Amino acid sequence: MTIRWLFAAIHLLALAIGVAAVWTRARGFRALSGDIKQLARVFAADGFWGLSALLWLGTGLPRAFGGLEKGADYYLGNPLFHAKLTLFGLIVLLELWPMITLIRWRTRLRRGEPIDTSKARTFARISEVQAGLVVAIVFLATALARGLGG
Repeated sequence: MTIRWLFAAIHLLALAIGVAAVWTRARGFRALSGDIKQLARVFAADGFWGLSALLWLGTGLPRAFGGLEKGADYYLGNPLFHAKLTLFGLIVLLELWPMITLIRWRTRLRRGEPIDTSKARTFARISEVQAGLVVAIVFLATALARGLGG
């Protein structure tokens, strides 16, 4: 019982960390157009965004498929779970371009090379969409937890 509670608590905490991080990253991206010093903010927020993803997967998979919650049959048979996974997959797909770009920016910064921030506003918009998708996932998750959709 304690492990179930702990995994559920960490899973929910990851949601809070993730929404705050991706929203902060969006604000940082928006500020980049006028202030390259905002890169530190973007990088820090991106790190927390990545941490939240690791926490979601590290707690979500055992909860859904490791016998900590309702069990794999319940989740795999529920269309709301499939919708939740679809939204998570969309978040991951949307993340590819900003993630690769931020890795490149970090590398260029370490080398003392200039960074092209011309796509920062686009990355801000992507981050805002991702924040909205996380909120939608919360609604699907709470519906699942209450037995809806099955």
